[in-house]
Amino acid sequence: MTHRAAAFAIPGDINTLTGGYIYERLLLDNLRALGHDVAHIPLGDTFPHPSASDMDHAIAALTALDPNRALILDGLVYGSIATEGLARVACPIVAMIHHPLAKETGLSAAEQDHLFKTERDNLALAEAVLVPSPHTAQILVTEYGVPADRICIAQPGTDQPGETRIPSDPPLILTVGIQHPRKGHDVLLRAFADMKSLRWRSVIAGSCHDPAYSQQLEDMIRDFDLTDRVTLAGNVPRDTLHQLYQQASVFALATRYEGYGMGFNEALTWGLPIVTCLTGAVPETVPKGAGILVEVDASKDIRVALERLLTEPDEHAAMAAASLNAGRGLPSWKDTAMVASGVLNGLSV
Repeated sequence: MTHRAAAFAIPGDINTLTGGYIYERLLLDNLRALGHDVAHIPLGDTFPHPSASDMDHAIAALTALDPNRALILDGLVYGSIATEGLARVACPIVAMIHHPLAKETGLSAAEQDHLFKTERDNLALAEAVLVPSPHTAQILVTEYGVPADRICIAQPGTDQPGETRIPSDPPLILTVGIQHPRKGHDVLLRAFADMKSLRWRSVIAGSCHDPAYSQQLEDMIRDFDLTDRVTLAGNVPRDTLHQLYQQASVFALATRYEGYGMGFNEALTWGLPIVTCLTGAVPETVPKGAGILVEVDASKDIRVALERLLTEPDEHAAMAAASLNAGRGLPSWKDTAMVASGVLNGLSV
């Protein structure tokens, strides 16, 4: 079978260790492994708030593509590139939308409105849309007017660890997520501040995405006297992250919104009980019985959930078993690429 050639346009460093970049890098690699000729088109790193030069470069690069290639366009660019420029692209376009940009935390009303209108108008130009979850698909249909038959859910793949956990002592509460207000690390720290009577330690792994927020987290760790318990680890190498998952007893993420949440997948493959929030795609991603989900910004409820898992071994064991069972049923990255491959091969010539 002849597979459709494509170009995958991604802003910034493709090796950035965030969920969206990991997804796109592994999708690119696995599409190539399936036999697709996929060119990586690097774009400027200022999207979704592009500089004038990055905007001009992106439009020039995309309009110069061979029209026989399909274009897969990363969502940070897709939701913010000028509509008139995108309309000049001759390739059939596949939008890769992890979550709508207007759903990001901390935007002004004007920024939300601009991103919503830009993404809505740009989505009308897509022949197909790849999303990671039914939740994101539903938002695009109901709020952005995308026809349901243009949307394909390509759930993120996983790499099964092939090892069992060896929990550390004291128990490790692991958090994986960039240092950004949407991830809710401040809520988690408030929960930790009232848990000092129990034995535990915490590692928060994830790159600095918002320097002011990172400083806030460092100040909170100091002010709450958590310096000896909580490590704000920043960007950690893949092998170090593997070791952290292996040593962990609980995965906790007090997120304010997720279009999917790839860290949950990794936690499930390791059989970790999960403490997180009822928001976005999280209830779809974290199976019933594998974790405790509470309302957003509810630090007291996060604390109570963590205390239950640290002090009730039977409940911890039951959730760990449910988590591991769910993790074993998750798709591989080849499975994810096969879904995307079907979309590419089905595009108009």
